[in-house]
Amino acid sequence: MKRRTAREKALQSLFQIDVSNSEPTSAIEHVLDGETGDEYLTKLVLGVVEHKEEIDQLIKENLENWSIDRLATVDRNLLRIAVYELKLCRNEVPENVVLDEAIEIAKLYGDDQSSKFINGVLSKIKQQLA
Repeated sequence: MKRRTAREKALQSLFQIDVSNSEPTSAIEHVLDGETGDEYLTKLVLGVVEHKEEIDQLIKENLENWSIDRLATVDRNLLRIAVYELKLCRNEVPENVVLDEAIEIAKLYGDDQSSKFINGVLSKIKQQLA
C-alpha cells in the first residue's frame, strides 16, 4: 500500500473513531474492507490515538479564532495525522512531504477552504517544531 493510500485510510479510520468512538483496530479493519493491512496505516492510527492529547494541544496552540472542537471532522483528523508525522516520525518522512500530502488529501476529502486552512496551520506547527 502506498503511503498516500495509508494516510487516506488512516483519515477514514480516525474519522470513524472520532464520530462513533470505534475501537482503533476495528476502525482500521472496517476501512480496509477485506484488503491486506498496512504497517504504516496502523502506525498512523494507533500513534494518533496514543498521542492525541499532545497532538491536539499543539494544534490548539496554532489555531486562530477557532477551537479544535469547531473544526470539521476531516480537517481535525487530517491535522492530527500530519502533526503526528511532523512530531513523531521526523526521521521517517520529510516535513515538506507531510505538508504536501495533507494539503492534497484535504483537497479530496475536505471542503473548498480545507487545503488552505490545513496549509496555514501546519506551516505554523512546522516552524514551531523546528
